[in-house]
Amino acid sequence: MNTKSPECYTTDPQARCLRIEISPGRLLLLPLDQFAFAEFNTDDKEQLLHLSFATHEIMIRGNALRRIETAMHRLELSFITPLPAKYHPLLAEGQPKIREIVVVENKSFDSQPQASLN
Repeated sequence: MNTKSPECYTTDPQARCLRIEISPGRLLLLPLDQFAFAEFNTDDKEQLLHLSFATHEIMIRGNALRRIETAMHRLELSFITPLPAKYHPLLAEGQPKIREIVVVENKSFDSQPQASLN
């Protein structure tokens, strides 16, 4: 019997990429060296953590996201995934709970002029 509580994030001090499991069957790997900034907002009901990379914007909604923000600050965040609501009661108080992850590709990155080698 597995007694380990489910987790919606992991850290690794040697991580080079952030692995984002957006939904079952859909993954995205973003190089940590392309991380630009993070913004953390909170209201009475939930928190929003915005992670900006050179090519993508990541919006994470949930609760107790400060640990995830701290791991990103240290460039140790290696994996995030939404945690189904049925697992939320199994988590200890104060443990991060990711409800939703939204990924948006930066279109301005695609439209930048390419350097020519001619």
